[in-house]
Amino acid sequence: MLKPFEIFAKIPNDTASGIFGFLHEHQKPLYKSALETLTKSRNLRPVFLEKKPRVEQFAWLTEQVRRRQNDSMAAHVLQIWLVGAHKNLLCDFLDGFNIPHDENGTVESLPESPAREKLLEVINGLRTRYDGTLLAIYMNTFQSLDPSAWPTLSALIEEDPTLQLH
Repeated sequence: MLKPFEIFAKIPNDTASGIFGFLHEHQKPLYKSALETLTKSRNLRPVFLEKKPRVEQFAWLTEQVRRRQNDSMAAHVLQIWLVGAHKNLLCDFLDGFNIPHDENGTVESLPESPAREKLLEVINGLRTRYDGTLLAIYMNTFQSLDPSAWPTLSALIEEDPTLQLH
């Protein structure tokens, strides 16, 4: 299974920039925190990056979250983006399994891995309503949080090229 930094490494640059654009627009404290944390990890002052145009900031941040040592930041960024920008996808996925969740699609605990047939049914339903790249990012991010939680999802991602990030 992919780790969050590997997910970032495989998504298109414009998608990654869009993630940071969303954070800059809607999650300013997280954006600022990510910027500060990542610049300090490279022995830079945040002001160095803050003075650059946003496009350059987003490209630099993307480059940083594609590094193994920044895996936890990559995970946090993906989670915040999915909950903030795509909570409908999260809720629809969980609703497909009748998993109780809050309005943002977050759960207290996950049930055991669903049967392969049920997983396929839910994912195929989501394919009709959501972009394929977004769905692949979500499935991989969901599974990266606890790769052993749903082995049927891990197997499905490995078998189905449309759920893989290239």
